[in-house]
Amino acid sequence: MKPPADGRARRDGRANRAGKHDRTGGFALARVEAWVLPRLAGMLPARVMPDHMTVLGLVASTGIAIAYMLSNRNLNWLWVASGLLVVQWYGDSLDGTLARYRKIERPRYGFYLDHLTDAYSTLAIGLGLGFSPVMLLSVGLAISIAYLLLSVNVYLETHVFGEFKLGHGMLGPTETRLLLISLNSLAVLLSPLPFRLLGVSFTAFDVVGLAAVGAMLFLLLARASANLQKLGRMEPPGVRKE
Repeated sequence: MKPPADGRARRDGRANRAGKHDRTGGFALARVEAWVLPRLAGMLPARVMPDHMTVLGLVASTGIAIAYMLSNRNLNWLWVASGLLVVQWYGDSLDGTLARYRKIERPRYGFYLDHLTDAYSTLAIGLGLGFSPVMLLSVGLAISIAYLLLSVNVYLETHVFGEFKLGHGMLGPTETRLLLISLNSLAVLLSPLPFRLLGVSFTAFDVVGLAAVGAMLFLLLARASANLQKLGRMEPPGVRKE
């Protein structure tokens, strides 16, 4: 799913409180995307604008949710969800890349719009998973909430440190999409692998989803703890302001 902020802060390269911030990221596929995305942006016709790519990403996110829900009728809809995850990556990643490639960045506009649409995509995909036969609704909602909490933390870091960190550790939005595509394929080819525990029906998706929630909460606590220690050194307690 759409992991917190696919990172573009879309129309900007740098920014502080006036809308500028430093962008950093170290997830697994960052270097690959840094090479691929500008080349894809260069292939787009001049009439295609960054907002068009944003809309494409939103439409794809909605389609992913619908495809997951329709998989209640036929698991082959998971193939459609996987295809739309690729489309969603294309639109969601290229909006900011295209703006920077053409040097038409709009830092505040792009930052606001990107993260608003990121939140929608996260919720839509989480609900789609929850209403599918491969995952409990409670697990889908837990993933969405945990991911949105990570996103909120990223935005707070951007405000207080002036640095926008993309992803958490090696896991970024693209890696999350690839994980979903892999799980979709396994669900179609091997079935969702259902089992019962304490009278509740679970699937392999639920196990992976709960593990992801635990990992995201651990990352949030670790990062929040480090941030508070850093801020505590910057603003020691008990120091009177003159």
